[in-house]
Amino acid sequence: MTDALTLLAALRRPCLLIRAAKFGLADYRRDRDLRRLTQSSSLPSPGRAVNLLISEENRLEETRRTGDATYSVARHIEVLVALMAEARLMPQQPAL
Repeated sequence: MTDALTLLAALRRPCLLIRAAKFGLADYRRDRDLRRLTQSSSLPSPGRAVNLLISEENRLEETRRTGDATYSVARHIEVLVALMAEARLMPQQPAL
């Protein structure tokens, strides 16, 4: 799990994408949005969700960078919103 959080902390994306995702956090509903984004019938744990969402976000970022016409900025923002929200639900590591 800490590997996923390390990857998330190192994530560098355009400011506009991040700002849009932060704005969307207020409307995020785990039961509705996470099932749709992960195409799952049951809700995964926050750690599992973060791993799934990181994989999807990496795919979307690669599509964005290559200029592929199938890229969806709306989908990318939805995944970033879910990724931020799920990361907040993960257990925090105790400070050393």
